[in-house]
Amino acid sequence: MPSAAAGLSLDVERRVLANGLTVLVMENHAAPTFCYMTCFRVGSRNERPGITGISHLFEHMMFNGSSRYAPKVFDRLIESSGGYSNGSTWYDTTNYYEEVSSDSLEKILDLESDRMRSLLLTPENLEQERSIVKEERRLRTDNSTEGTMFELLMANAFIASPYRWPVVGWEPDLNNISLEDCRDYFRTYYAPNNAIVAIVGDVETDATFALMEKHFGDIPAQPPPRAVIDAEPPQRGEKRVVHRMAAELPAVMFGFKAASFSHEDFPALDVVRCILTEGDSSRLYRTLIYGSRIAAEANAFFRPALDPTLFIVYAQAKEGVEVGAVERSAHEVLERMAAGQLTDIDVAKARNQIRAETIRDLKDNSGRAELIASYERMTGDWRSFFSMMEKIDAVTPPDAVRACARCFEPDRRTVVTLIPEPTP
Repeated sequence: MPSAAAGLSLDVERRVLANGLTVLVMENHAAPTFCYMTCFRVGSRNERPGITGISHLFEHMMFNGSSRYAPKVFDRLIESSGGYSNGSTWYDTTNYYEEVSSDSLEKILDLESDRMRSLLLTPENLEQERSIVKEERRLRTDNSTEGTMFELLMANAFIASPYRWPVVGWEPDLNNISLEDCRDYFRTYYAPNNAIVAIVGDVETDATFALMEKHFGDIPAQPPPRAVIDAEPPQRGEKRVVHRMAAELPAVMFGFKAASFSHEDFPALDVVRCILTEGDSSRLYRTLIYGSRIAAEANAFFRPALDPTLFIVYAQAKEGVEVGAVERSAHEVLERMAAGQLTDIDVAKARNQIRAETIRDLKDNSGRAELIASYERMTGDWRSFFSMMEKIDAVTPPDAVRACARCFEPDRRTVVTLIPEPTP
């Protein structure tokens, strides 16, 4: 049987500039476009109480001008080249990317280097973006049942891990962030030695590295950021939270303390995630939605993380169904898997689905850039992608059962139950 990495060829050139900036270049001449992605080694994990949400705030601030480019010029120049740009923030990383025509390479490098060198940080920019982030928080968390449940789950599951506060930040902390906080944060975490740049598409490798040296080489490195310590103690008993808010249907979300990306159980748990939630034949869908018909929605969430994170299951009860019955049924699905009810067909199908997901991610320049940058960020070597695919391909039913048994222990579980209240 071919390995999961077989046939996946990524011809990437990696160089590190004298100031510590890591640059990954991958040529793809299928179309006259390229993707430029900057992955900063910073996310909400690097924050502290009092300034939670500052990483996500910077995702917005980074588009508001620099020393040589006025606010909004960044997007206007990219869009005039037929391109687009965006950003994303998570616990471990913050990404910015553009996809534009290949004749715009030097323009993009000039824009990107100027905002890395001298981002415009003003009281006006801060207040404008602060209000936007607070509105985003209200929309996606405060007024969202799933968003609220996820925030409560993380905040109650963790005691000492920085994963306990939300990526979008607590609103009082967002109000508290000062201009000096922003300047300190930018100087520390947006330095070239804390960044990875991936350029994928219709570019020439040596010429691209020469342009990177020209535009970025004189940006000074900064002292390395202080290391983040995961001081989370072992969980020795189930935690339960009941939350009441305006909602149409009751729901339950629970998470188990799970493996970090570097842990030996991660590949098996990724296979388990796939078995539980990918497609109409997945275990949760087949049991809760198609079989007993007690849930309107059911899925599982398990994402790579630098520190131990949560393996999360969410289920929304159908109208007239007691939410406790939905929770019990979801637990039974996990218990059966931990007891050994996994077949070669289950695991092989999940491995194939993960391979298909990966191939889809590699179809375009942005997917390739994100993949190599994320593996460089998570492991220090983008080539670890191949070894991870090999590990996933080597997962057997006994491996998946052992990972389930270790992860899905009731004492490692935190449960959030949503009880609907009438809409005012």
